[in-house]
Amino acid sequence: MRREHFTLDVNNVDWVETDSEPSKPSVAINFTGPATMLRERLTGPDGELLEAGETDVALRLQKPLDTDSAGVVSVTNRVTGEFILELNEDADDVLSFIQAARGYGEEAPEDDGRYEVEISLDGDDFVTYDKRTFLVYDDEGDLLRQHSLIPSGVEL
Repeated sequence: MRREHFTLDVNNVDWVETDSEPSKPSVAINFTGPATMLRERLTGPDGELLEAGETDVALRLQKPLDTDSAGVVSVTNRVTGEFILELNEDADDVLSFIQAARGYGEEAPEDDGRYEVEISLDGDDFVTYDKRTFLVYDDEGDLLRQHSLIPSGVEL
């Protein structure tokens, strides 16, 4: 799978800048490549689709954060650590998304996720995850806690 096969669209983040009523941010990832491999990566050993708790979402910066930095957004299998998918994105855009998810989480019920990830295959919905965590790593692989979305009470 190639990063070019993925597109990412973000929704419900503008309320942060306009100081409007918070709404749950969402990210829609569409895959236009050969679907078989992505389906396999999103399926557990039991033949069922992975659940939200079996996946992690992260941003890995490609340069130091104080520069115009690009990053790689990834979804990984939490149990095996294998990459399910990854795509290039502007780091500032991703950090703005995390800020919206953090703000939404301050208003949302405790059992509600802070953001939603929708993965589609050639425009057809495939899986949706309600997520609470989004980890950010610098260009050397160190966790940037202050930029990450980590629910209170969670130790990494």
